[in-house]
Amino acid sequence: MEYVDYYKILGLNKNATEADIKKAYRRLARKYHPDLNPDNPGAHKMFQQINEANEVLSDPEKRKKYDQYGSDWKNAEQFEQAQQQGGQSHRGGGNTWQGGSFGEDDEFSDFFKQFFGGNAARHGREVRYRGEDYNAQLQMNLTDAYTSRQQVLAVNGKNIRITIPAGVEDGQIIKLKGYGGAGLNGGPAGDLYVTFVVNNNTPFKRKGNDLYLTADLPLYTAVLGGEKVIGTLDGKIKLKVPPGTQNGTRIRVKGKGFPVYKHEGSYGDLYVTYNIKIPAHLTEEQRELFRKLAAQSNE
Repeated sequence: MEYVDYYKILGLNKNATEADIKKAYRRLARKYHPDLNPDNPGAHKMFQQINEANEVLSDPEKRKKYDQYGSDWKNAEQFEQAQQQGGQSHRGGGNTWQGGSFGEDDEFSDFFKQFFGGNAARHGREVRYRGEDYNAQLQMNLTDAYTSRQQVLAVNGKNIRITIPAGVEDGQIIKLKGYGGAGLNGGPAGDLYVTFVVNNNTPFKRKGNDLYLTADLPLYTAVLGGEKVIGTLDGKIKLKVPPGTQNGTRIRVKGKGFPVYKHEGSYGDLYVTYNIKIPAHLTEEQRELFRKLAAQSNE
C-alpha cells in the first residue's frame, strides 16, 4: 500500500498540536475548495487529500495508529490480534499454523504479509476487517446554522437523517459511527465523517460565537443622541445612542451573537461598530447652520 504523508499534505511536522492541525486544515480547505476552483481539476483532488489527512490527524486514536503503522493504520487492530494469535499458536518453521497450513494465494492483505512474510493465517476462522470510512461534505448558509435542523444525507444509496445542532462552524467535522462502508467477514462498518461548509449570507462577521456588525449612524443622531434600530439573526433590536457618539464607537450587545454548539440557550455576543454618515447634499440653509455652529465651536 502506497504511503501517504498526511503531515506533509497539511504542511506540518509530527510535533503539530491539535490547534495546528485545525488551523492548517481550515486554511487549506478554503484555498482548494472545488467551488472556489471550478477550472482547476487538481484542486478537487487536493481537497480530498486534505480532508483525508485531517480526518486521521485530528483523531487522537487514528493519529496514534498512523504514526505507528503508516499507510496500513486502518488494519492496526487486525494486525495486533493476528500477532497475538501468532505468538500463542505458531509451531516454528514452514508455513504451518495451528488451525491449518496455507500458501501464497490465500486472501490476506499485503499488510499482514509485510509482517509475517506471507505466513498469515486465518487461525481457524476468517479475519474480520473493519469497513472503510466515508467522507461527505454538507454546505449550508450561516442563517441555517443559527438554529438546529434535520437534514437527510444520501450515502451509497441510503438516506440518513441527522440532526445538525445550532452553532456548527465552517470546516467543522462530525462523525456518524457505523455509517461508512460495510465490514468484511462480519467486521464492523466504517464511520461517516461529514465536513460542514458554512457560507456567510449575512452582513455579520462571525468569530467563534460572537458576531460583528458595522452600522451606519446619521450625523445628527451621533451629535444629539437618540436611537438606532438594527437587525439581528433573531429579529430587530433598538439601541440607545448617547449624545456625542464618535465615529468607530463599538458597543457590545450581550447574548445576541451566535448559538454555542451543543449548549442550548447559550449565545455569544453582538458587537456593533458605528460608522457616522456625513450628509452629502445640504441645502444652503443647512450649510449656514453648520457655519454658525463652526463659528461657536471652541475646538
